[in-house]
Amino acid sequence: MKDKYTHFDPRKLFQRKDEMCGYRFCPFCRSELKAEFLDGRQRMVCSSTDCDFIFYQNPIPAAGAVIVRNDTVLLVKRAHPPRINWWCLPAGFMEWSEHPSETAVREVEEETGLKIKLTSFFEVYSGQDDPRNNAVLILYLAEVIGGELRASDDALEVRFFPFDDLPDKIAFVSHRQALQDYTERFRQ
Repeated sequence: MKDKYTHFDPRKLFQRKDEMCGYRFCPFCRSELKAEFLDGRQRMVCSSTDCDFIFYQNPIPAAGAVIVRNDTVLLVKRAHPPRINWWCLPAGFMEWSEHPSETAVREVEEETGLKIKLTSFFEVYSGQDDPRNNAVLILYLAEVIGGELRASDDALEVRFFPFDDLPDKIAFVSHRQALQDYTERFRQ
């Protein structure tokens, strides 16, 4: 079986992201899109006078959880690009009909095998360092209520790390910021 990530090229993906995700044609009338300055930003708009499509390049919502036990935090080692073998908080993109809280619970179970209970909202972060897209990351505080800790789905490994001995390779700026924010709010 061919590895679907063989051609994963972060430079090309960042370039595509900077070029309105590569959209060139209207999804409604198939006319060419053209760059125009609207609402204080450059946007891709349909060139047809009979169509009013405007491509708004919006971030994708994601959600996850900060799970702390005995001054250790649960991290997931990434199995897929970007940043394979780097660590991150258990989190992922929202599905169409999900509430962010449902996404957080689902993603934690998919990646770690653990069932969790969300205890409170933690914070929202803007993530711009993923070459695939920009994200709005919604994080909750959570506690483990069941399941068995095991790497699955998008994870190579899962484990709890002492806050004073976190791995050097944390995959995303927003995750590093969340770990720092947790330390400042709850550990000092």
